[in-house]
Amino acid sequence: MTFCNGATNHSNGSDSKCADIANPHSSKFTTSGNPISQNSSKMSPSALTSLDICLQELFNENITSKILRAADRCLGNNNPITAYPEYVPQSGPDAGKYYCREADFWTCGFFPGSIYLLIERLIKFPQTTGLSGSTSLVLKKFRELGETWSEPIHAMSLRTDTHDMSFIIQPSMRPRWELFHDEKALSTITTAAESLYTRYSPKVGAIRSWDQLTQKGVNITSMDRDFLVIIDSMCNLDLLYYAAAHTGNERFSEAATAHAHKLLGAHLRHETGIYSHRDGYEGPLFSTVHVTNFDPSTGDFKESRTGQGYAKDSTWARGQAWSILGYAQTFQWTGHQEFLTAACGLAEYFLLRLEKSPDCVERKLPIDSENKSLPSCTCVHGRFVPLWDFDAPIDETNPLRDSSAGTIAANGMLILAQSLLARGEYDKGNRYLTSAILLIEDALAFSLAETACMKIQGDRVTVEDTQPGASFDAILKNATANYNALDHRRYWDHGLVYGDYYLIEFGNRLLRMGLV
Repeated sequence: MTFCNGATNHSNGSDSKCADIANPHSSKFTTSGNPISQNSSKMSPSALTSLDICLQELFNENITSKILRAADRCLGNNNPITAYPEYVPQSGPDAGKYYCREADFWTCGFFPGSIYLLIERLIKFPQTTGLSGSTSLVLKKFRELGETWSEPIHAMSLRTDTHDMSFIIQPSMRPRWELFHDEKALSTITTAAESLYTRYSPKVGAIRSWDQLTQKGVNITSMDRDFLVIIDSMCNLDLLYYAAAHTGNERFSEAATAHAHKLLGAHLRHETGIYSHRDGYEGPLFSTVHVTNFDPSTGDFKESRTGQGYAKDSTWARGQAWSILGYAQTFQWTGHQEFLTAACGLAEYFLLRLEKSPDCVERKLPIDSENKSLPSCTCVHGRFVPLWDFDAPIDETNPLRDSSAGTIAANGMLILAQSLLARGEYDKGNRYLTSAILLIEDALAFSLAETACMKIQGDRVTVEDTQPGASFDAILKNATANYNALDHRRYWDHGLVYGDYYLIEFGNRLLRMGLV
């Protein structure tokens, strides 16, 4: 484990534009038919501006600059690569610097994935980078770094000791295949799917997530008596569907679909109380269990637990976000109505809990009155940057967040919007498109860290802090990897590599959809 070099953290003083409501039939935005808090003061005022203005930080050179700098810095004393960037502390002696985790940790795929997301922008959407004549130089640098950071990922495809194969493999290998027709990358994807399939149990009808769960007072370690499945696993099904589509191996897709069905009954809680209805939506709302333990010999339910949330009966925000993304992806692959119903009900519950969070989650932030394209006003931000667990006690002076839950959920809602709009369900599609945009806009307004910029002199590319001495390696702050009181490793209030990955991925999804 290594720390990459970095400077001291400073507070973020950046402003953000007010939230806008998306209309899929127009390049502008309107408050008409706003599905978010229609009769509530909880929502930021609308400025009637276009997406590229209200989400301008999503395509700012700050993102390209930070990934480039971290990719270079984190190779120091780490080449050949034995560790990958995971999180950036917001306080303490190493504040602002990426902490690099051992290479076999489940988050290893996200940093090379971020590099390849930016390579995709540089190749397919160069007009969004602001680099003009320097695009080829920066692309060359990113391609070199992308290969360096992703090559060790190939060996991970043989692992059968983890279910996190999509998180590990797809962020870098899928773009290597799709952008460059890299046959080795496609082979790695299919090998990884085969490895993941070894963890599937026809008896249980699911893929084993963890081999054990050990916390204070918890010691689940038997592979014969226990079969642990976590809600996060829904996002690893995408690897199986993708490999099945490329190989024709229906075992992969059948196992993925069976797994998704199993979790519908075991991990989704059909809400019947105060969180059972959200204005404008008539379907059921679902919260989620984080961990379910099954009997491997019968497939029967044994117990529910949490690994990273507050309690076994609470709703861990990132777990809810993983479920939205996972079921939205699964619906895209299968077209099964039950998965669409699940994804929508999960998204509605997530949004309802954000709307009903206490007022202490909000922060007023003035808009720069010098920007003549926007009215002078004060926006309220923070409501749509999720609390780390929706049912955990709240410190009203400094509510603990998980910004990564917001960026993950936003991607799931954007996939939902795309699927629904393609089916001609424009009202529902617009509902989730609007919501996804608001989640990302609030994350940028509330959690954007100190920024960086790129300097290009001849064939030399360097990165500098926008404000000298104010440095932070991650793009967003306010993430919480694990705040479970019983866990052996707790860490919070930091930047997080997958929070940044899904932030960049959201921008790329908008570009692929032609919305910016």
